[in-house]
Amino acid sequence: MPKNSKVTQREHSNDPVTESIADLLAGEEPVDYKHSVLNVGGVPVTKDKDGENTIESDDRPVWNNKLQYILAQIGYSVGLGNVWRFPYLCQKNGGGAYLVPYLILLLIIGIPLFFLELAVGQRIRRGSIGVWNYICPRLGGIGFASCIVCFFVGLYYNVIIGWSIFYFFKSFQSPLPWSECPLITNGTVTIVEPECEKSSATTYFWYRETLNIANNINEGGGLNWKMTLCLLSAWFLVGLCTIKGIQSSGKVMYFSSLFPYVVLICFLIRSLLLRGSIDGILHMFTPKLEKMMESQVWREAATQVFFALGLGFGGVIAFSSYNKKDNNCHFDAALVAFINFFTSVLATLVVFAVLGFKANVMNEKCVITNSEKIIGYLNSKVLSHDLIPPHINFSHLTASDYSEMYSVIKTVKEDHFSELGLDTCQLEDELNKSVQGTGLAFIAFTEAMTHFPASPFWSVLFFLMLINLGLGSMMGTMEGIVSPMVDTFKIRKEFLTIGCTIVAFSVGLIFVQRSGNYFVTMFDDYSATLPLTIVVILENISVSWVYGTKKFMQELTEMLGFTPYRYYYYTWKYISPLAMAILMVTSIIQMGITPPGYNAWIMEEAMERFLIFPGWALGLTIALIVLGVLPIPVVFIVRHFNLVSDGSNTLSVSYKRGRMMKDMSNLDDHDETRFILSKVPSETPSPMPIHRSYNGPDSTSPMEMTAANGRYGIDYLSAGTPESEL
Repeated sequence: MPKNSKVTQREHSNDPVTESIADLLAGEEPVDYKHSVLNVGGVPVTKDKDGENTIESDDRPVWNNKLQYILAQIGYSVGLGNVWRFPYLCQKNGGGAYLVPYLILLLIIGIPLFFLELAVGQRIRRGSIGVWNYICPRLGGIGFASCIVCFFVGLYYNVIIGWSIFYFFKSFQSPLPWSECPLITNGTVTIVEPECEKSSATTYFWYRETLNIANNINEGGGLNWKMTLCLLSAWFLVGLCTIKGIQSSGKVMYFSSLFPYVVLICFLIRSLLLRGSIDGILHMFTPKLEKMMESQVWREAATQVFFALGLGFGGVIAFSSYNKKDNNCHFDAALVAFINFFTSVLATLVVFAVLGFKANVMNEKCVITNSEKIIGYLNSKVLSHDLIPPHINFSHLTASDYSEMYSVIKTVKEDHFSELGLDTCQLEDELNKSVQGTGLAFIAFTEAMTHFPASPFWSVLFFLMLINLGLGSMMGTMEGIVSPMVDTFKIRKEFLTIGCTIVAFSVGLIFVQRSGNYFVTMFDDYSATLPLTIVVILENISVSWVYGTKKFMQELTEMLGFTPYRYYYYTWKYISPLAMAILMVTSIIQMGITPPGYNAWIMEEAMERFLIFPGWALGLTIALIVLGVLPIPVVFIVRHFNLVSDGSNTLSVSYKRGRMMKDMSNLDDHDETRFILSKVPSETPSPMPIHRSYNGPDSTSPMEMTAANGRYGIDYLSAGTPESEL
C-alpha cells in the first residue's frame, strides 16, 4: 500500500483523521474498529487520566471556580423582586401567614424545577435552545420562547436600573432633592408647587422630576432626555459586564452579588435603631391566618416562587451549562433556593423596619395636624373644653392621648362629627398602606430615608444596591439570550452581545418617553407571566413525560454519583406539572376577570387613577403574549412535518485508535453511515448508550445489557443523544 495512503498515515499518527463516508467505504485496508474511535462531526478526542480515549463535547468555557458559579446563580435569582415585591406581598397577604404558602410552594414547585433546569443545563452543556432540541426536537421551540421572553423582560428591567442610576447621582446632595416641595414664584408671591402640595415631596419628585409623566398612555410626550441618558448608561454597563461571557460576568459577580447583602445588613442595623422600627417588624410577623384560606394568596405566592428563582428564562440553564458534568447541581439548587428565601426575608425585615419608622413619623404628623384643628375648634367655641380629658397636654400630645380625645369627640358630636374633618391617626392604618414595586423603592423608601441622619449616605448605598441587584439579574437574562444563540448559530459572542445591546436600547426608547412608565407596567404584567408559565410547564413535561423521568433519574445518578431523592421523581412526574397547570389556569382567569389597565398619574388631581388600556394598547398586550409562546407551535409543526431539513444527513467522520464512539441520533433508517457497522439497517445496533434502567424510586435493577469494559458485544460504545419518546 502506498506510504501516503490514509490508512498508513493513520497507523503512524495519533492525530484525528477526518474522512468522508465514501473514503471509509472504499477498498482500502479495513479499519480495526475494536481499537479505533469513530466520531461523527469531527469532535476533538483527548485521552483521559487512565490513558483511555474520550470525546470532548466542545471547547465550551467553564467557571473559574465553584464560588464564582454560585454567586452568578445567586446574583441572577436574587433581584429587585426580593426587595420590593416580596415585602409588598407579605404585607398584603397576612404578614407572617404568607410565609407558609410561600414555603410550601417553594418545596413543591421552586426547588424541584430549579434543580431540573440546573441538571439539564449541566448534563447537555448548551443554552436553552440546544437543551430542548436535545431532549425533544419537536419541543425545541421552548428554547426560542425563553429567548423572546428574556428579551421582553430585559427591555423594561434595564429601565428600572436606569431609574436607580438617576436617583444614585441625585443622592449626592444635602438635603436630598426629594425631601421638600419646590417653591414657585408667581409675581411677588412665592407658593409651594400645587401638585407637590397635594401629594408629597417624594411622590412629586418621582412622577414629575424623574419621569415627567404624561396623564395617560395615549400621550407620548416625546423622550425624557434624562432617562434616555440613564438607560444608555444602564445598557452600557450590562454590555460591558457580559461581552466576554462568563469570563467578564463571573468576575463582576463577586461584587454585584455580595454588595447588596452588605447594604441590607447595614440598613437592618440602622433601621432597628430608629424609633418605631419594632412596630413595623411586629406588624410583619403578626399572622392573619384567615388570609391563608384565600386562593389569591396561593396564586401570588406561586407566581413569586416562580419568578424569584428565574425559572423558564434560560439564564439558569445557561449558567449551569458552563459547569463540569460531575458538579453536584442538587446541592446548588438547594443552596441557591435557600439563599434566595433568606434574602427575601432579610429584605422584608429591612423594609418593615423602615416602614415602621416612617409610619410613626407620619402618625405623629397626623396627630399634630389634627390637634391643631381641635385647638382651633376650641378657640372658636365649636367644641367645648369639657370634651378634653383633664390630663391631656396639647404641648406634649401623644398618639394615645389623641386617640382618647378623638373617641370622646366622636361619641359626643356623633351627628356632626364628619363636618369636623378629623382623622383617626392610627399607627395600624399607616402600616397597612400597601406600596408595591417602584412605589416602594422610589416613593416610600426614599421618603423614609429623608428622616435618617446622614440621609444622602444611606440614599447612595440604597440605590447602589438596587443597581447591583439589577445588574446581577440582567447578566443572567442576557446570558439566557446570548448563550443559546451562540450555541445554535455559531455567532461570535462579542458581536452578538453588542448587537443585542444596541437593538434593546433602541426598542427600549419607548420606556423613556413621558408615557414610558405605563409601558413598563404593561410589559411587567403581560410579557412574562403567562408565556413563562407555559414554558416551564412544557419543560417539566418534556423531561418527565417525553424524555422519561426514569431515564432522566438514571442519568442524574451517573452524573452526580448518587441517586437523587425519590421526592424529585414524584414532584417532576406529578406534583409540579399539576401545580403549574393550576397556576396557569388561575392566571388566565385572573386576566379574564381583571380589566387590562394601568394606574395613571393625573397631574391636575395629583393622584393615581386606574384607566383601561385603549384598543391599540390592548392589542399590544395580546401580541406580547402571543409572540412569547409562538415559537413553540411553529417549531413543533415544522419538525413534525419535516418542513425544514435539520441537516442530519450531512456528516463527516473522524476516527482514532482507541474506543469507537458514534453519534447516530436523528439519523434516518437508510442513512449511508449505518452501513459502516452493518450490512442492512435492521442489523445496526441501537445508537443509544445502555444505562441501568431506573424503574422508579424503589428500583435498584442491574444493568440491562453490558459487555466487557462497558462495551457492546461488538466492542464499540455508542454515544448518542436520547431518543425522544414523542
